[in-house]
Amino acid sequence: MTEPTQHGLNRREFLKHTSRGAMAGGLLGAAGPARTAFAQAQDAGPPAAATPGNGLRAGWATVSITPGQPVQLHGQFHERVSERVLDPCLATALALERGGEQAIMVSCDIVNVQREVAEDVRNRVAQQLPGFDARKLFINATHTHTGPTMTIGLYKDPDPGVMSPKDYADFFARNVAQAAVEAWNARRPGAVSRATGHAAIGFNRVARYKDGSSQMYGKSDRPDFQGLEGGHDHGLEILFFYNDAQTLTGTLINIACPSQVVEGQRFVSADFWGPARQQLKALYGEDLYVYAMVSAAGDQSPRDLVRRGRNEPDMRDIPGQQEMARRLVDAVRNAHDTAKTPPVSDPGFRHHTEELVLPARKVTDEEAAMAREEIARLTKDGPPQPASHQAGTVLRMNTLLERYQTQGDAPVYSMDLHVIRLGAVAIATNPFELYLDYGNQMKARSRAEQTFIAQLTGDRGKYLPTRAALPGKAYGSRITENEVGPEGGEQLVERTVEIINSMWEA
Repeated sequence: MTEPTQHGLNRREFLKHTSRGAMAGGLLGAAGPARTAFAQAQDAGPPAAATPGNGLRAGWATVSITPGQPVQLHGQFHERVSERVLDPCLATALALERGGEQAIMVSCDIVNVQREVAEDVRNRVAQQLPGFDARKLFINATHTHTGPTMTIGLYKDPDPGVMSPKDYADFFARNVAQAAVEAWNARRPGAVSRATGHAAIGFNRVARYKDGSSQMYGKSDRPDFQGLEGGHDHGLEILFFYNDAQTLTGTLINIACPSQVVEGQRFVSADFWGPARQQLKALYGEDLYVYAMVSAAGDQSPRDLVRRGRNEPDMRDIPGQQEMARRLVDAVRNAHDTAKTPPVSDPGFRHHTEELVLPARKVTDEEAAMAREEIARLTKDGPPQPASHQAGTVLRMNTLLERYQTQGDAPVYSMDLHVIRLGAVAIATNPFELYLDYGNQMKARSRAEQTFIAQLTGDRGKYLPTRAALPGKAYGSRITENEVGPEGGEQLVERTVEIINSMWEA
């Protein structure tokens, strides 16, 4: 598929580029398994031992998930409608098989994947691939804020000519399932190597002040600025896949930063992954597949709050998008040229899936009272303007009150957990915007040589903050933005590390 230029595409050009639909050759789409399916078919005990096989088989496919009409863009409190396509949002699928073990992973340029949509994809794939265990399919989101929404009721009803969230959800599920099926059918003998790179892409986005408060994107030039609430991780975990002729077919790149440089714009874009794909294809061939995977990065963004934009491009517009793509590509190229391991054609392969039940963060009486007060303040002069920031806030507060009224004494959150061993590498999923420290704990305690974390996989579990973040009350640690709190985050770490390390036991 020909990549668009950085200047964007008009509709005619975009349709020309995307009308071919899925491009087979190897990448597989994976949707998060349905909760009921996991509940009915739980893995008993520790992960099953890997089955000896005849080598790794990998398949790739890519489809466009950008429709040919305007859409509501997901990622802000207020409504934005796309005016053009800068670069298309894509779904990239990777299918893996060895010795009877299976996996289909799909990376999508969207803000998140709702569980019911992921289940729809799995059901479609199950109908078309009776030999594939649909529980072994998952979808992860890159968290671009310039992709279509499929969340009904998030904004006002779309204007005529604008695709509805309901219609987009069906379009998305149909196309992602197509990618998954084509990737599975494209499986061929191959090999995989791994590498670690480094690039300054993600930065902690929460400023901390003398009074103990914190603020997302808070000003760092205030006299009471004390520092950032957390750290950052500039490491890249990278996999390179090859065919049996030792030709590079695709790469999987895991970074601790969501793709949201151009998050406030009114065009469709995969953000920095769009130009990064272009540049990687220019280096390694137009047939290269690029799988984007976001690590634990709930408190990260591509903006350096300390330097405040000094001596760098605008990190809210296209020049910043291009700069972050350049940093990413430079790191991948350097890792490929100097740091990758020899390709392995018969790596150990195991894929564990389970339904993990975590304690939900309970809404307190004080938090419910706060929500009522906020609704009263914002509606004292009448309902807020549809599609406004105020309307988005009222929606969040009403949702919180509904949760308060129905939560019971011990609310829980159920999630699908995938852990894969592929040779010396572990890949672990979660549905949250997971704060960085949790991912660092998993990586540090893992017995794998490299550990890849895939957040926002299979559902939208909202932010999952650490205990240290709660007192500051910044956006990501507020009750309106959390389904699960630190107690659940700590349990997630323990269970994930337990499963990973059991795969390395003698």
